[in-house]
Amino acid sequence: MTARIVLLVTSPRLPAGLLTAPAWDVVRSAPVLAGAESELATAVRSTGAEVTVVTEGATQALLDAAAAHGSAVWLAGPAGDEALARELGLRLARQPGLAELELMYGSWDPPGARLLDAVEVMDRLASPGGDPWKRAQTHRSLAGFLLEECYEAYDAISADDTDALREELGDVLLQVLLHARLAEDLPEGKRWTVDDVAGVLVDKMVRRNPHVFSGEQAGSIEEIEANWERIKRAEKTRESVLDGIALSQPALALAAKVLDRAGRVGLAVPPPLAESQVDPEARLGAGLLATVAAARQAGIDPEAALRRATLAYADAVRAAERAASPDVPEH
Repeated sequence: MTARIVLLVTSPRLPAGLLTAPAWDVVRSAPVLAGAESELATAVRSTGAEVTVVTEGATQALLDAAAAHGSAVWLAGPAGDEALARELGLRLARQPGLAELELMYGSWDPPGARLLDAVEVMDRLASPGGDPWKRAQTHRSLAGFLLEECYEAYDAISADDTDALREELGDVLLQVLLHARLAEDLPEGKRWTVDDVAGVLVDKMVRRNPHVFSGEQAGSIEEIEANWERIKRAEKTRESVLDGIALSQPALALAAKVLDRAGRVGLAVPPPLAESQVDPEARLGAGLLATVAAARQAGIDPEAALRRATLAYADAVRAAERAASPDVPEH
């Protein structure tokens, strides 16, 4: 019977002892070797199995153990020990009678596992000995970067560029992680962590989606949205329907949001008349607000409409530049 060598690969992001039943069976039934001490090696030993650490000649040690006992197991390190797997594979390709090589996954990364890596990397960057620039930042100094990264993600969506969107969302996530890491260094009583951010988000999603998590009947999209707003109002003590609107957003989007909130509760408050204003800026502002109100009545997003017109105008400017200066390169 041909000897068997099992390369046991596990997720470094899960608890060391969280293995599949076949993985536990194989480490209990064959000699186990590893390249270094680890939490996984400790977990395997806790069941009564023996783990031998081999720092040199791992390929030959595995072949010898498999020949002596019929099978042997290698506990792969966090990176998977690809060099050993390659060396062992080449050896067995030249001498196929020595043993059969089997790759076994004792555990897998769960969805979102790389988020743990992102948190770990950010902690390293924002801790002593890390990146001085990140350590020097504050929530206020980073505020503009957060907006910029969100706008770049918006641009990728507008361009239907999903590859760019993936990258830009990573930059948005970087901002979230950095803000959360900086918050860990706030004074006692004010500090919080990325787990607090995630915990608040999870609780909110569960509360506001009872049709998914609490067995309530799901109606139409409109009914689900109305239920979301009802739950949101119950959660937050607000004196006005306008409370909670982000006042720092661009003025055009802010106007649309205020008009939308007022319309949701049936408040018929007409916008100010431009001709009744006493100075040019106020007249212009009132006229723009009236335009936004008309766009809302027509079901048009004024922000998107102005963006579309502005980008078309930008294209016309570039075309005029090229016509006036033939040497100007096209973009």
